Amino acid sequence: MSLVEMLKALILDSQDGRLEPGVPRELQVAPVPGKATVLVGVRRCGKSTYLSQVMHGLLARDVPRENILYLNFFDDRLHGMRHDDLGAIVEAYFGLYPAKKDTETVHCFFDEIQMVPGWEPFIDRLLRTEKCQIYLTGSSAKLLSKEVATQMRGRALSWELFPFSFREYLRFAGVPAGEALSTRGRLLVQDAFERYWAEGGFPEVAGLRRDLRIATHQDYLNAILFRDLIERHDISHPKALTDLAYWLIDNAGSLYSINGLTGHLKALGHRAPKAAVSEYLEWFEDAYFLFTVRLHDASLTRSLANPKKIYCVDHSLVTSVTSGLLVNSGHLLENLVFMALRRRHSEIRYYRTRTGREVDFAIPDRGRVPALVQVSQSLADRATRKRELAALGEAMREVEAKAATVVTWSEQEVLESEGRRIEVTPAWRFLLDGAARGAGSGS
Repeated sequence: MSLVEMLKALILDSQDGRLEPGVPRELQVAPVPGKATVLVGVRRCGKSTYLSQVMHGLLARDVPRENILYLNFFDDRLHGMRHDDLGAIVEAYFGLYPAKKDTETVHCFFDEIQMVPGWEPFIDRLLRTEKCQIYLTGSSAKLLSKEVATQMRGRALSWELFPFSFREYLRFAGVPAGEALSTRGRLLVQDAFERYWAEGGFPEVAGLRRDLRIATHQDYLNAILFRDLIERHDISHPKALTDLAYWLIDNAGSLYSINGLTGHLKALGHRAPKAAVSEYLEWFEDAYFLFTVRLHDASLTRSLANPKKIYCVDHSLVTSVTSGLLVNSGHLLENLVFMALRRRHSEIRYYRTRTGREVDFAIPDRGRVPALVQVSQSLADRATRKRELAALGEAMREVEAKAATVVTWSEQEVLESEGRRIEVTPAWRFLLDGAARGAGSGS
């Protein structure tokens, strides 16, 4: 069978197939005429399902099924396809529907197109020469927004997709989460939060029993490390990268420095210079797998020179793949809060007061007072309460914030002093409300 005939068969198969819309996501993509819509995010976070949801929406608006062209480049029948073969897609589609050329909009969905090296000129040409709307997804380390911006010459807009937020998990679980919760509704939400705490946000593991969840998470990590990082960057000494990844996951929510990481790898027998360690960290972040948070400081030099904090894309993945010796529930809660904030804000920092006290998160807001968020599993212990509130209060005075938030496991209260307000809120409530509205206004 020729390539064109095989592509015709794949196009028709996809048009005959049943769409699986899955759980509605919070992400609202707004396509722009003349630009490709690019969906980026960690492997297995639901990008392909999101494409199905977009296609389902088109059909609901009476777009003919024949006007939807879907191809998944992970299909083994397309393995080995080269960039100069991509033109056969246009030939195959208009071979099936010649009357649609230049008369009707064709909605093209290309899943994992990065599997074809040199795909960018083909997409650029489609946007220039055909009446179409294009959607692209890719494994995060293969199709990154920064790369797309360069390769597509301004013809693409990228959108981030993450594993389920708590609100999305509630939709999966069939638990309503309105503004006002009855006693029963609150108990249902709290029960779902316990499950979300155990299972995390990856769609495939939702509802799985513990052993299957752990095995699935470990498979995800192996795929990220070997397919998205080691193979892509042709790393000659992959053990150094994997050892670094495991150390960072083990220390989620903790500070690190390049010198410290380089010394750790050296102690393990790896010859990884500081430049290589810095590259590995960039690749982890590019893969939407591990995230670095630097110090909030007016001086970029000081911000970059100070130790940074590390967080993982999913708190439950941390518990599935680590040794369990270093990660504690307080750091996991901090990781959970970080990801809730990261879904809403691309820039997140941590804050250190002039006396050296630390606040976990400071969210910059275009010159306005940053929103401050402190995370503490419990404030019941008097020493812990004094330490956490003192740090937050000092930070509020320094940045002139009128409000701030402390996220705990279950405690809730409001503290007001000297015209400043600190809202202590349980994690489940913060995930529903606080993260969505930016963790409280700083001014």
